[in-house]
Amino acid sequence: MIKSFLQRYNIGAAFIAGCFFVCSCENDMREVQALGQKAIGVEEAKNIESYFSQGGKVKARLVAPLMLRYQRDTPKVEFPKNLFVNFYNDSLKVESVLSAKYGTYLENDNKVFLRDSIVVFNVTGDTLFCNDLYWDQQKGIFYTDKKVIIKKPGAQLMYGKGLVASQDFKSYTIRSVYNSVINIPDSSFVAE
Repeated sequence: MIKSFLQRYNIGAAFIAGCFFVCSCENDMREVQALGQKAIGVEEAKNIESYFSQGGKVKARLVAPLMLRYQRDTPKVEFPKNLFVNFYNDSLKVESVLSAKYGTYLENDNKVFLRDSIVVFNVTGDTLFCNDLYWDQQKGIFYTDKKVIIKKPGAQLMYGKGLVASQDFKSYTIRSVYNSVINIPDSSFVAE
């Protein structure tokens, strides 16, 4: 009798343990795959003030309320809530100023992609308005293949598509100009 009780007890215990194993072995395939993936780290910083230099000389000062730095195969830094940049000459005087609502710095390329309400102006009053713009730090240029508007002092407006400009915004080329108003001073005409 004790022997049959122990046999039933062992069979019952094995059955209950088996039920636990069957219940605990249920896995969602997505969860299992996610375990093998690398977690991407995001660093967050607020009220950023950063200086860029080349050859030991300060070239720019960036100010932004929020910065997100992503650790990936191609690391990038994102400025999702506005950014402002002052560009300096060798005497540390401001040559041009840039503002945008969004920017992404691609660290491996030394390029910044800017978008949304971009304004760049220089000390002479030339002002660029556009919605997409790249800043190549190595070459010290801005460029885009999108629409641009340049306002010059004296109510001159240039509309175009595509632009390459120096970082100090002293020189620029618009690839395709249209519907522009350009004032030509009287002194440029020669009377015969």
